[in-house]
Amino acid sequence: MRPEDLALLHVPGTVALHGDLLLTDVSHPDLETDSYRGGLWRIPHDGPPVRFTHGDHDTEPRISPDGAWVAFLRASAGGRPQLHVMPTGGGEARAVTDLPLGAGAPAWAPDSRRIAFVARCPEPGRYGTEEGVRAAAEAPRRITRFRYRYDNIGFTQDRPAVLYVINVLADIPQPVRLTDGRCGVEDPFWHEEHVLVSAPRDLDPDSLHSDLYAVPAIGGDPVPVVRSAGSASCPVALPGGEVLYLGTEFTGVHSVARNTGLYRAPLRIGGEPATGTRLTEEESVDCEALTPVPVEDGILVAVRTRGAIEVRLVRSGSLHAPLEKLPVVLGERANVKAFAAGAGRTVATLSTPEHPGQVVEAVPAGEDPGPDAAPWGRVLADFCGPLAGTRPLREINGVSRDGYPVHGWLAVPEGEGPHPVLLNVHGGPFHHHGWGFLDETQVYTAAGYAVVLPNPRGSAGYGQAHGQAVVGALGTVDADDVLALLDTALAEPECDPERVGVMGGSYGGFMTSWLSAHHGSRFKAAWSERAVNAWDSFVGSSDIGWYFAEAYCGPGAEAQRAMSPLYHADRITLPFAVVHSEEDWRCPVEQAQRMFVALRKNGVPAEFLLFPGEGHELTRSGRPRHRLQRFEAVLEWWSRHLAP
Repeated sequence: MRPEDLALLHVPGTVALHGDLLLTDVSHPDLETDSYRGGLWRIPHDGPPVRFTHGDHDTEPRISPDGAWVAFLRASAGGRPQLHVMPTGGGEARAVTDLPLGAGAPAWAPDSRRIAFVARCPEPGRYGTEEGVRAAAEAPRRITRFRYRYDNIGFTQDRPAVLYVINVLADIPQPVRLTDGRCGVEDPFWHEEHVLVSAPRDLDPDSLHSDLYAVPAIGGDPVPVVRSAGSASCPVALPGGEVLYLGTEFTGVHSVARNTGLYRAPLRIGGEPATGTRLTEEESVDCEALTPVPVEDGILVAVRTRGAIEVRLVRSGSLHAPLEKLPVVLGERANVKAFAAGAGRTVATLSTPEHPGQVVEAVPAGEDPGPDAAPWGRVLADFCGPLAGTRPLREINGVSRDGYPVHGWLAVPEGEGPHPVLLNVHGGPFHHHGWGFLDETQVYTAAGYAVVLPNPRGSAGYGQAHGQAVVGALGTVDADDVLALLDTALAEPECDPERVGVMGGSYGGFMTSWLSAHHGSRFKAAWSERAVNAWDSFVGSSDIGWYFAEAYCGPGAEAQRAMSPLYHADRITLPFAVVHSEEDWRCPVEQAQRMFVALRKNGVPAEFLLFPGEGHELTRSGRPRHRLQRFEAVLEWWSRHLAP
């Protein structure tokens, strides 16, 4: 895959299933317009996909309970996504919202007439609500809470996420606002004449804890219905008067590196809120943030495990069920992005190392999978196909300095080696490399580099203890694990141990800076991107810094500085690229500026690459041209220092 092949990544996102009707949204980066484009597609049970809508960018399809209507979001060129509906039999889509900041994903009511959705409601006079007043001329913001802005969104205190309900079949649909905006709400799901949402505890926007609330569909105050042991999200009301949800358990600020589990609770509106029962084991089962789906013999959830995101079945009657008791339904050796089930079918969109996105169906037990089946399911549609030059991943295992097992992957280019090596550390740290498509790996291998992808302690998908191992210990066992897997890869004949570079973003950028300071002799150069370099200033500048730094490093400034690469920058001597985005509010640009200045003052050959108008998600969802320019800059940097 070459950098310009970004434009070929036609990737399905969500899926909607009702009887034989299966819809998915497919989007791709458009380098010419510097935007993302795509529409909805219908996937027949047999036969090629059929284009269902023809907007500039249509996403988030949802089919009404009666099967007659499809609701979805449509964003015109340069505009905000607005809610649209159209008949499932085809026809013209009708816009039903025209909100200044756009609408969120729809949730149908059981009557197939009303839709609940969340949208950001701007404070009067801001965000273009007063004609002729530019953003720079608006009144000052009076900030009174920790959570006043969020990366990739912007300021949130003056545009809270508000719940709306709209009768989309009315002659003139009008959205009705149901929550007052004192805090944001999310994940709407209907229960009779109420809409369930997840919201901060006691509706306090600064609370790290979240609970479930029921909001009357005709208006009224939110009623607490489930009080969590830490967090609660993605509610699903069951017919028998219960609710399923995803949750974590923690106290205080210690919300990081916690496995997400499946819970069940009684659903009663009024009185004391219920307490949920955990159906999956806390240590071994970590659910992805995808809404659970009840089926005949249990509940389907997406689970992160050893680099895969699989759809697994939590059987009826389960209580604290461990991972090995949850059978895989689909997604083995793949990364599921969305799934749906109904009428005996389970479908999903997913990616694999060589396929950016496919629509697949689970093969029922005992049925012949047929010629189009893969380990992760029967392939129904592949909108991209295998790109030229994509390379498979090879699982590798190492042993850390203290005897701990380390797992990860190696990708090698075509042709005879040994090849120069890039050690690429993921972000998080409670995240993972894995069986999904990673454009970075494919671009680097096509350019002649072998790529090492470690999942050190601190990563997700290997048990909660694995993730918690770096709390209060960043730069210790995680660094040992990364180097141990690198040593395993360098023992392969395709890898050149004399030409090794280190790179990564976010936590991966932190680790790049840390390894450069403490093990710099092992590398020829470093590429540190959107990094945490100084925890002490991160506390007050990051959108999550007010709790995240204490949760991972501890409350003391001395401990935070000890785990900050900036305060070890005097040890760095190798060529060093500092890469950042101007509007990154997760790891603010001051993290890059301070490191760059420290390195240059020490005489290090450092360069600073700064992307305008981008946030923390540049490499995944930034402007297509910036993503292309970044790839070109990465390859130019490594061509200078590793000479493939």
